[in-house]
Amino acid sequence: MTSKEKTVVYSAQNIYLTKNELAPTTKNVWLVFHGIGYLAKYFAKYFDALDPTENYVVIPQASSKYYLKNEYKYVGASWLTKENTQMEIKNVLNYIDAVFQAEKIPAEANLILFGFSQGVSIATRWMVHNRIRCKALLLYAGGIPNELTEVDFDFLDYEHTSVKIIYGNQDSYLNPERLKTEKPKIRRLFQGKAEIITFEGGHEMKSELIPTLI
Repeated sequence: MTSKEKTVVYSAQNIYLTKNELAPTTKNVWLVFHGIGYLAKYFAKYFDALDPTENYVVIPQASSKYYLKNEYKYVGASWLTKENTQMEIKNVLNYIDAVFQAEKIPAEANLILFGFSQGVSIATRWMVHNRIRCKALLLYAGGIPNELTEVDFDFLDYEHTSVKIIYGNQDSYLNPERLKTEKPKIRRLFQGKAEIITFEGGHEMKSELIPTLI
């Protein structure tokens, strides 16, 4: 007997977090995507240094959870794997669309897209999928998906959108070998307009850097 893979469409629920209050004093709305192994509730702490009266942070949660280190104690999450990737991308984008629509972000607020590690692939895919014109695109210690091309980013107006690439000089993921292909890709996709920022450290979030990026 042979097996046959089928698909089914069903409704699902997922949580997301917000930090601070969306108020008349809010200047910046951050939509931030955590890296592999994080949960949104732990990723939120890296944005503590932002002025809470001016910054509202929306933190989606990857739905695929697993136990870390085989200890059945700590839980992490992953946005995507190599299994059924295209279908999972659609599911993730639909979820983020729902989060964005639920938040009803004011048009006058500065929208900031932030991705860390695996979250970089989610931030960029969602941005080009919806042709989002944000105030800043902050890509921290992650790779841009290879399927994205210059055409996908041709809607960006670099007079109104800043693009910043951030990584540590000892990053085990964005190492010198990986950067040989990643840097030319960055120049090509963003027409040479992306600013590259490096810091002393490895593949890690530096909370003190966050306020300096805007």
